[in-house]
Order: sequence, then C-alpha cells, then structure tokens
Amino acid sequence: MEGALELIGLRRRFGDVVALDDLTFSVPAGRVIGFLGPNGAGKTTTMRAIFGLTDLDAGAAHWRGRPIGMQERRTFGYMPEERGLYPNMEVGEHVEYLGRLHGLPPDAAAAATARWLDRLDVGGRASSKVGALSHGNQQRVQLAAALVHDPELLVLDEPLAGLDPTGVDAIGAVLVERARAGCCVLFSSHQLDLVEDLCEAVVIIDHGRLVAAGAVEDLATMGSRRLAVRVEGDRDGAWAAHLCGAAVSEVRGGEVRLALDDDADSDAVLEAARSAGRVTEFVFERRRLSEVFREALEP
Repeated sequence: MEGALELIGLRRRFGDVVALDDLTFSVPAGRVIGFLGPNGAGKTTTMRAIFGLTDLDAGAAHWRGRPIGMQERRTFGYMPEERGLYPNMEVGEHVEYLGRLHGLPPDAAAAATARWLDRLDVGGRASSKVGALSHGNQQRVQLAAALVHDPELLVLDEPLAGLDPTGVDAIGAVLVERARAGCCVLFSSHQLDLVEDLCEAVVIIDHGRLVAAGAVEDLATMGSRRLAVRVEGDRDGAWAAHLCGAAVSEVRGGEVRLALDDDADSDAVLEAARSAGRVTEFVFERRRLSEVFREALEP
C-alpha cells in the first residue's frame, strides 16, 4: 500500500525486549486501516513513535514524503488507549482547550467543539465533568478531542474497547466519514469482527515485525478453500476431529470452519458430517479476518 504516512525500518529496543524490528509499512489517505497484532506486538510503540512520544533506535516516520516533525504533528489527531483527559475539567472546556493547543482561534475552537460533541451524541454533557461520564461517553469525548482540529491523520489506539453496540456504531461511522473526506485513518483493535466491517485494509504485526498487510477482501480470498459446516446438536464440532485433507480452523457456536487441502474431497466431508447428524449448513466461504490473523502469526 502506498501511503501518505510511511513508516520506514522502525527499530526500538527496551532492554532485552525488541519492541519494533525493522517495521515498514504505509497508510494511504482516504481509507480506514486496521492495525492488528497480539498483546505486546508493538502497536502502541509504533503509534507513540509517530507522535514522537518514544525514541527510535533506527528508522523514520514520514508524512507526505517528508520526515515528521512538530509542525506535521500539529495536524494529526491521536487517541491513546489509556485515558488522556483531565477528569475534573468540563467536557466542552476540555475539548475546546485542546483545539486551541492545536492552533485553532478561540471562536473556531468553540464552534468545532460544539459540532463534534453533537456529532458524537455527547453535546448534552458539555458542562459535565469528564470524570462523571460513563466509559463509553469518555471514549466519545476523547475522539472529539482527537478530531476537533480537523486532522489530516487520525491515529487511534483501541478506540472501540469497552463500547456497547451503539457506541461502536457511532465511532465507526465517524471513522468511515473522516476517511471519505480524505483523512488518513489508522486504528488498532482486538475486535476483529468489527475491524473486518470497518476497514478496507489491515496491517498485522507480531514481535515488532510486519507479518501481513493488504486489502481485507484480498486477504480473505487467499489461501486454501474454506468450508463452513454445521451439524445439529454438535456445538463443539467433534465430528470434524479426524477428517482427512481438511483442518479445523475455527469452531464458533457449532459452526465448523474448515481449510481444505487442494485435493480434498468436499463430498467426503459432507458424508462425514451427515454420519454425525442433521447437516444444517454446508457452504464455501471466504476466510474471516480472525483466520487471516491466526495464520499470519503461525511460525
């Protein structure tokens, strides 16, 4: 992926721990990109490096072909995973203050604050203390703070964590909206089903290294054939434990997803399923992002 944001050969070590190991990838403008990896993979370190919040041992971050400096960062929006708000400030006052730190004149900061709080359904809480809000509403306010100055690059660390479906829909809609307006959007999440719904492309890292990247649709159609089978009354997929030429990649609520070898006989799979009970589902499907993720992390 060619991109407005380019991370080139990032290296960072903390004592004996290698957090980033020659990490290179790019993020295009106008798209929502999911940034994935297991705990400790280096996602947060990468995001902090973009904003100069952690030093690099080697490598560089570029924005539109130039090294990122303080001036570029003033045009970026960042939502850290840890709460970055002052709990005793009023919501509206806080977001407006952060807008002014990004260079907005007072009137413009006030107008942008009102617009984004309304857009994120927390306009009625503008005079409330940040610490009095629920977790979900604090997430919305933190996103408003990242958006108040109309950033060109939006970097979000776990913005969907702990949200109810309404909150996920609200924030997801804003991310897609900003990308369509030309913003460069990069966000991390462990909620892979949500990432698959929101993102056009993903970057997957492990132990600070890039292990997979590309359009979600392309990654989903690569590799071996995928077959989803459900046998009534078998929620654990026990019937599929000893199939030949078909490996179980996932079992969810009785649905068994199989990765078929090139020479695997799908009729034999169907016969094995029928011998175990009534078959209520038997369909070829594309790979889920969760399967892409697991396979990318395999040694």
